[in-house]
Order: sequence, then structure tokens, then C-alpha cells
Amino acid sequence: MSKKALPRHRAPEAMRAKLIGLAALVSTAWVFSGVVLSEGSLRVPRRPSDAQEEIASFDGVKLRGVFKTAPGASACVLVLHGIGDSSRGALGFAPMFLDAGYSVFAPDSRAHGASDGELVTFGIHEAKDILRWAAWLRERGCGRVYGLGESLGGAALIQAAAQEPAFAAIVAECPYSDLRSIAEYRVTQTAGAWLAVPVKAAVASAMLYTRARYGVDLNAASPVESARGLQTPLLLIHGLADHNTPPSHSQAIAAANPRIATWFVPGATHTAAAFKEPAEFRRRVLSWFGSH
Repeated sequence: MSKKALPRHRAPEAMRAKLIGLAALVSTAWVFSGVVLSEGSLRVPRRPSDAQEEIASFDGVKLRGVFKTAPGASACVLVLHGIGDSSRGALGFAPMFLDAGYSVFAPDSRAHGASDGELVTFGIHEAKDILRWAAWLRERGCGRVYGLGESLGGAALIQAAAQEPAFAAIVAECPYSDLRSIAEYRVTQTAGAWLAVPVKAAVASAMLYTRARYGVDLNAASPVESARGLQTPLLLIHGLADHNTPPSHSQAIAAANPRIATWFVPGATHTAAAFKEPAEFRRRVLSWFGSH
């Protein structure tokens, strides 16, 4: 009788051991996915750059950029590239501004191009870098400083303008509203919608890992929160065919502050408004800066 009863007593223990093992496996996978996602996002391949101007940022990181001056200009435009790009990409906007009488400065974001730094922080440190460059431009005779940012550059620009009134006006094309939501969206695009719940867990793990490992709280990378009290005039430009950062992100930012102006461009993909509607892009951006 006792021998037959033994398996019944052991069954719950065996099940408990399996559940503990499964929980350990899931926990390990959760942590590992966070590490992989974090490290893969914080470091990007560098593109070539011709940057020569140099400053030290708030944390000692050396930042570099390219300064192109217009004869007699007293206003300057700081043009900010997106993730994985460099000042070379941003300088595509230089002729438009130089022809209109603006000097142009295009920096390499930290951990990009010729700038030092190992980590992309999605606006946490980049916003402070941008403010350093704006001060540098004022020291060189730029009485009015404007900003144009693409994608990550636009998101960081909004965060910078919310910290200090350093800009007369800014334009952000295809910024994300907050890092967590865009990270979840992009990973889900790759993994599949059916993995939405694990993706949210992986993104949460990545943010926890980044804070523990590097002391950077990526939850604070939120242009939509920065926009709520923003006093600097902001024009948002977003392509309605943008599947990299959906236009809902700019819509959310605009909804946070009634003073924000918007231009949603039919048929334009990510940061492609200037290619889709070049004349209108030029007109709107120069008009925005000219009226502020």
C-alpha cells in the first residue's frame, strides 16, 4: 500500500521542480534578451565624417562637427542627423540654408562619425550635447540659432529645447514620441505581432539592464513629455508612409502642446519629405524659421 502511494507524493514535487526549472529558464531568457537588445541598440556602426570643429561635452566626451558659414550671416541652423548616420548626411540640407543666408553647423552625434563616445542614449545625453553646440554657435556670432533634426536628431532636439530656451525655433522630422513605444514597435515588426507580450518584456529588460550597467535611464527619453511644457516654436514634419516611425508618434507629440505646428506629407517615407515634396519642404522650413 505504501509503495503504491509513493508516486502520488512525489508527483507534486516533480511538477514543482519542473516549474522552478521553467521559471529559471524564462528568467534567464528575459535577462539575456534584454542584454542583447540593449547592447545592439546602444552601439551602431560609424559612418565617415569630415568633422573638424571640436568641443567637450558635459561628461568630457569629445564631439565634432562641420561648420559652413554664409557671408554676413547672423543666424545659424544646427542640423542633426538620425541614428547610424553622420554629419555628411545632415549636410544635404546645407545648400537650402546657405542660399537663404543661414550659416549651417552639422555635428556628429556622440558615438557617431568623428565624435567620441561609445553609447547612443536616444536623447538623454544627446540633448545636453546639442545645447553645448548651440552655445558654441552663439559664441561665434550666431545671434539666432535654429534647429532641424531628423529622426533621432529630431527627438533629441525636442528634448534639448525643453531643457533650455537655446533656439529661436526648431523643426523635427519623424521623431519618436518616446523610446519605449518605438522600441516595442520596431522589435515587434521584426519578431511578429504574435510575440507582442514577450517583446514588451524584452524591451523592459533592456531598459533595466541599461540603467544598471551604464547608469542611463532610457525611460526618460520621451519627446512627448518634453513637448508638454515646450516654449520654443516647434514644427513637426512626418511622412504618412513612414513605417519606421509611424506618424502617430508626431501626432502624439503635437497633441501634448497646442502651440506645436505640423505638416504630414502624403506618400513620404521615413525622413523623406524633402525628397517627396522638395519645394514645399523648403518653403515651409524657411518660412517657419523666418517667422521666428
